[in-house]
Amino acid sequence: MGTFGAVATADAVGAVATAEGVAAVGFHQYLTLAGRQYRVMNTTALRHAEADKPLTDVISSLLGTDWDAQSPCEGWTARDVLAHVIDTQRDFFAGRGVEMGERPETDRPVEAWRTHTARIAEILADDSFVSTTYDGYFGPTTVGATFEQFYLWDMLVHRWDIARSAGVDVTFSDAELDRMEAGADSFGDALYMDGVCASAVPVPEDADRTARILAKMGRRTAASIG
Repeated sequence: MGTFGAVATADAVGAVATAEGVAAVGFHQYLTLAGRQYRVMNTTALRHAEADKPLTDVISSLLGTDWDAQSPCEGWTARDVLAHVIDTQRDFFAGRGVEMGERPETDRPVEAWRTHTARIAEILADDSFVSTTYDGYFGPTTVGATFEQFYLWDMLVHRWDIARSAGVDVTFSDAELDRMEAGADSFGDALYMDGVCASAVPVPEDADRTARILAKMGRRTAASIG
């Protein structure tokens, strides 16, 4: 989870320096938001920037008619999936006392997402807020740790859902697969609670890692059995 109140290592800088809106100067990271530059010392903000770029690319690539197509999430269109990502993040921060402002309407999905994710990046640039402790579902935690465990994981998984609704393939990096797998494992039986993931689906023993991880989260791929 996030390392709070400490300047990141040179390796960490190198890992995020190419992310959109992130700049590395020496051993410090800066997020540029609405023309202002924020020095960021928590990994949660940087990991959000990393997860946001490919998700924004997928969202921006969809055509207008794609948004009403069925997604891999039963009963949800691509637009519904996007609304879910936006609403759950807004609800989480509102529950922590953050003024979220007016909800962007998903009838203009690309604009709605860009408005929303810029607000999230602004919130996460506040190092002291990200390190705030509270009693979470799994016990004492921090705002940053919760955001990384669930909401960044959610962005990765739903990137695939939104892309697949338009028939687009998604490739995950090894680091992204690590995060998806660790996130799913961290939930235990709660992974299959109503509103989280559907039951796991079978895949052959020789299925690749992406197919196996998605199958654990109830997602069917070309490798799925049945």
